[in-house]
Amino acid sequence: MKPLHILLLIAAYFLVLLFISYITGRDDSNENFFKAGRQSPWYVVAFGMVGASLSGVTFISVPGWIGDSQFSYLQVVLGYLVGYFVVALVLMPIYYRLNVTSIYQYLDQRFGTTSYRTGAFYFFISRILGAAFRLYLVAIVLQQFVFDSYGIPFEVTVILSILLIWIYTFRGGIKTIVWTDTLQTFFMILAVIMAIYLITDNLDWSFGQFLASEEFGEYNKVFFTEDFLARNYFLKSFIGGMFITICMTGLDQDMMQKNLTCRNLKDAQKNMISFSFVLVGVTVLFMMLGALLYIFAAKNGIGIPLMDGKPKTDLLFPEIALNSGLGLTLAVSFMLGLIAAAYSSADSALTSLTTSFCVDFLQIDKKDEIKQKKIRKRVHLGMSALLVVVIIVFKYVLTSNVIDSLLVIAGYTYGPLLGLFAFGIFTKFQVRDKYVWIVTVISVVLIALIAQIPAEALGGYQVGYELLPLNGLITFLGLILLRTKKN
Repeated sequence: MKPLHILLLIAAYFLVLLFISYITGRDDSNENFFKAGRQSPWYVVAFGMVGASLSGVTFISVPGWIGDSQFSYLQVVLGYLVGYFVVALVLMPIYYRLNVTSIYQYLDQRFGTTSYRTGAFYFFISRILGAAFRLYLVAIVLQQFVFDSYGIPFEVTVILSILLIWIYTFRGGIKTIVWTDTLQTFFMILAVIMAIYLITDNLDWSFGQFLASEEFGEYNKVFFTEDFLARNYFLKSFIGGMFITICMTGLDQDMMQKNLTCRNLKDAQKNMISFSFVLVGVTVLFMMLGALLYIFAAKNGIGIPLMDGKPKTDLLFPEIALNSGLGLTLAVSFMLGLIAAAYSSADSALTSLTTSFCVDFLQIDKKDEIKQKKIRKRVHLGMSALLVVVIIVFKYVLTSNVIDSLLVIAGYTYGPLLGLFAFGIFTKFQVRDKYVWIVTVISVVLIALIAQIPAEALGGYQVGYELLPLNGLITFLGLILLRTKKN
């Protein structure tokens, strides 16, 4: 597929998003931008959230990771499933009862202003890094297979990507995103199904023959229970996955903002539970695709693509889809899926960052009504510029697989949120609010030190995703030291 054809495809896709934005953004009030008037059908939100949760990280990075990790990621995904039930049954009732715009307003009502701002700050850092990870992954693919051909630098690629997202979200906000995410999820799932079908067909396999093949057997090991000290040991991965979901969904303004657009709590819970099962199934498809990509590459002498002279497994799927001679159908479906992956995560991240900054830091609801919309639009533009800067920095500092890096970073940034919300929900104590931020900083520092301890010093034990619940536990214990007698 030629670079010009990819550009035309992006342009056509963008026009469709603009049309949806025009329909949903006619009323560009802050109420619609932040909450979509709480009129979103739950099944639309559920389907759209699949694409937002998967994003470019799952679309590209999970298939590329199979070569190193086999199906061990499924251990984490099974933990996700349990985590979604916790979110639906424990956290959602709280948010709906308090009728919040930003979920961190709970911390304000429970503890005080410092706790509120501390929680919002950690979300802000988490979402900036998370959105940047996802967009970086898509940007390097577009750079490698499109813009390098025209001599356009990576920085310009990133600016153009963010600019397109800003254009179709600056009016409708979350109301637009609920509907665009539905379209984007469809294209992502279509892309992986088409890729599996076309590659198995090229290898003269049926899908059943592929699953029964010896080659697939080399990649499909799911449960790693032999060595408790290993980083991918089942129990560590499962518990880590459960807490990742509780934090990256239930304590994340980006994901919960979509749920809060549902008409009532019951609809939001149906959305979350149905979405969780669909997400697990789709993730399994991506892992199967990863095994198939490595099998196809081995049979056809295709090596791991290089970026800046180093092997980059994240680029294996695009390399096979675009440059292996499998036909235009695969190339087009891949590009549609890639574009959908880029926009489905980045647009909601941009909107949630705008919402959190306006509500949590600027307290926009207390401003003059005439100025509120202007403030929101300026913040939206500022968040776009900040994402551009962080993504460009990633190009020069990121070395590992993106999905692994994303989950590791979550252990640092979401841990304090986990501790704060857990203490608020499961105890009746108040705390000395003005010192809460100190507890969270100490917790993050301790986790960073623990992560640097070599395995040899721990008897061979490799620290993994359990850093997240451990971070939350340290924050929880620190808050106990700050507790007061007042309930």
